[in-house]
Amino acid sequence: MSRYSATEIEAKWQEAWDKAGIFTANHKADKPKYYVLEMFPYPSGRIHMGHVRNYTMGDVIARHKLATGHNVLHPMGWDAFGMPAENAAMAIGGHPKDWTYSNIADMRDQMKPLGLSIDWSREFATCDPEYYGQQQALFLDMLDAGLVYRKNAVVNWDPVDMTVLANEQVENGRGWRSGALVERRELTQWFFKISDYSEELLDALDTLDNWPAKVRLMQENWIGKSRGLQFGFERTDGGDPITVYTTRPDTLLGASFVGISPDHPIAKRLEAENPEVAEFVAECRKGGTTEEAIETAEKLGFDTGIKVKHPLDPSWELPVWIANFILMDYGTGAIFACPAHDQRDLDFCRKYGLPVVDTFFALDDDTPVDKIAFVPPKTEKVRWVNHFAGLTEATGEEAINATVDFAEQAGWGEGVTKYRLRDWGLSRQRYWGCPIPVVHCESCGVVPEKKENLPVRLPDDVTFDKPGNPLDRHPTWRDCSCPSCGAPAKRETDTMDTFVDSSWYFARFTAPRAETPTDLAEAEYWMNVDQYIGGIEHAILHLLYSRFFARAMNLTGHLPKKAIEPFDALFTQGMVTHEIYQTRDANGRPVYHLPEDVIELNVDGKRWAVLRHEALEGQDVDDGALLAMANLANLVVEIIPSAKMSKSKKNVVDPVSIISAFGADTARWFVLSDSPPERDVEWTAAGAEAAYKHLNRVWNLCDRIGAMEANAAGEGDEDLLREMHKTIRDVTLGVESFGFNAAIAKLYAFTNTLAKSKAGAAAQKQAIKTLAQLMSPMTPHLAEDIWAHQGGEGLVAVAPWPVAHEAMLVDDTVTLPIQINGKRRAEISVPKDMDKAEVENIALSTEAVQKALDGNAPKKVIVVPGRIVNVVV
Repeated sequence: MSRYSATEIEAKWQEAWDKAGIFTANHKADKPKYYVLEMFPYPSGRIHMGHVRNYTMGDVIARHKLATGHNVLHPMGWDAFGMPAENAAMAIGGHPKDWTYSNIADMRDQMKPLGLSIDWSREFATCDPEYYGQQQALFLDMLDAGLVYRKNAVVNWDPVDMTVLANEQVENGRGWRSGALVERRELTQWFFKISDYSEELLDALDTLDNWPAKVRLMQENWIGKSRGLQFGFERTDGGDPITVYTTRPDTLLGASFVGISPDHPIAKRLEAENPEVAEFVAECRKGGTTEEAIETAEKLGFDTGIKVKHPLDPSWELPVWIANFILMDYGTGAIFACPAHDQRDLDFCRKYGLPVVDTFFALDDDTPVDKIAFVPPKTEKVRWVNHFAGLTEATGEEAINATVDFAEQAGWGEGVTKYRLRDWGLSRQRYWGCPIPVVHCESCGVVPEKKENLPVRLPDDVTFDKPGNPLDRHPTWRDCSCPSCGAPAKRETDTMDTFVDSSWYFARFTAPRAETPTDLAEAEYWMNVDQYIGGIEHAILHLLYSRFFARAMNLTGHLPKKAIEPFDALFTQGMVTHEIYQTRDANGRPVYHLPEDVIELNVDGKRWAVLRHEALEGQDVDDGALLAMANLANLVVEIIPSAKMSKSKKNVVDPVSIISAFGADTARWFVLSDSPPERDVEWTAAGAEAAYKHLNRVWNLCDRIGAMEANAAGEGDEDLLREMHKTIRDVTLGVESFGFNAAIAKLYAFTNTLAKSKAGAAAQKQAIKTLAQLMSPMTPHLAEDIWAHQGGEGLVAVAPWPVAHEAMLVDDTVTLPIQINGKRRAEISVPKDMDKAEVENIALSTEAVQKALDGNAPKKVIVVPGRIVNVVV
């Protein structure tokens, strides 16, 4: 057996797998199916260690299921539309399509050396016309089913990318890709009616037992079910009442003012009449529409001069203010403010000198609110001083229910359930996306494109020399004939939000070449996704939309009823991190450095780093002296551990270089072994080298065992085989429960046991073959070579997974500690069923006990079978 050469071994076995076609998935009724899917990547052009970890985890599951007799579907595709391709076209010239497909080719070439058990025959990109044409067909079916509509709406506008953003795509008031401050604009947009499914999406979370509790809670909070009171404030000028919705009607006697959104009909009317209102509203629209952006923005208000009557006391008048923190699309776009019990309202009232009235206090404290609003949990009992239903001590929940009942009985309010979840705006003003397949005709209005004309393809001859959407200025594509009357018409130039593309791709993988969005027979067989793997950052954006789409596809006949919850099990993996080398400039801003730009030192057992500099080169001094010199020259570098990998921070580890240096199995082994998969793992060169050395050790162990005479006898065969079966049990449990690091720890331990074993050749050969099988999901190439070297039949990838024999899991002997006067002094190994008297005799004969007795009889001997022997001297 030659030395371990990862490059040669890995290429050889990847070719063998491809030739055998063992990862090509076909509909097989005689086998249980298993569909494992990792969230597909955006084709940025380079894979990173996060990709390696994510896809290796999925690969371990897929390979294990293949070995346990399942018919496995493990596909790969590319989430390929989006702004980065347009940005690249604007920055470096060229076309988004060319940039995207070139990146896909590069990333595919980088991923294949990892040895993933992927069915590449099902590969597609969402920018393939064959894919987005079927997405357009889905859109038309959803439009026909009443799940899509068009309306004017205030939207988040990214002034750099010049497109609309969903609320979830605005982070800290900025566009998630461009980083530009988001503005509010009113545009005509297409929407999916996801809010119709609010209650269903919420209730079904309780059925997702194999999803992380954190993800389910995040979705529950995003859907945001609330029970409140809806009622109207009569205006003193006789105008239409202002309807408000509140989740805290119990605080109505602490009302300070009525607030309306800048987009409320009253505000819009005043905007047209009053230049001061127009100026104020324009200022409000500079911020985003998300709750986060509004909460963090400075609170601004404008007194309209309008007064309204309090519903409980018509002589009590409240002013009406336009406030920038009120959303038009939640509730009614109008609220009443109770500043004593809402921090936002309190900040506003203090700023504008409005009254603050306490409605309740803590049971043991009646200090009036000053700068901090008193907002206890609704389940906490408080003392009421202002409640019209006569409450004195009650929880918030009790007071809310009492208030709603009071208002309904009095006839001036109605208990209403509302949801935070808003309809999904899907229109985007950009080129590189799926065209929305409708036409605008002056005579017919909005007309769906005919399905036989799909896909509506993106034109290739576009330019990006001007801001905005190139489709708007492409007359030969934009101008068309109406599908209904044949008159001149214009195509919709908005394209779909890229989250549409990723909201149904899992279903397309079941029949990627079908001439309809899905093949129902294939969907019935392969769905649901048995195991879905991806980052926690997709808990809302992607997963909620996919759950909605699965329901829409069931309604329109593209998925079976069982698939309305498309992902049976979800696992959210941690990130791969890496340390950062950082200094700071004269303004205190961080400056990052590549590893090759620094020199690492060890001073008194502590790691230090200094910048390479001519003043330090060639110095014949120890690390301590070199550190002192660097400190004087301001060249000391801060080492920051466990930072998310980022090109801007110069701490990205290139998987291609790791694979070239150590092999794919080393990279796979390390990212699985160093940390529980749900936690972050820090990539270190030392860790990678240690993983490589261990795999070499396994290789050398195989070489030694292979050289043993076939009939070579030894001792301890049964002990070795017992450990082997225990390892089978523990590794199987680890793999099936995503405890990959725990499984690898057991493999390390068994390797050590095998290396020290004096067992005969037959037992050792059986053990090394089993070790190869157990390592196969993690290090498939090395496992194949060991399997072949030891005479295994066929490929280890499809060899039946080893099964632990129950009889071999039970030890015939037990190790008992011996305590003398309460302190552990020795131990003995005895048969598990040995008589207590015999155990006592053996314990008393040990050297430690004999020495303690010094010729005397023990005062007492207590034998606890299977546990311990206590000797009192």
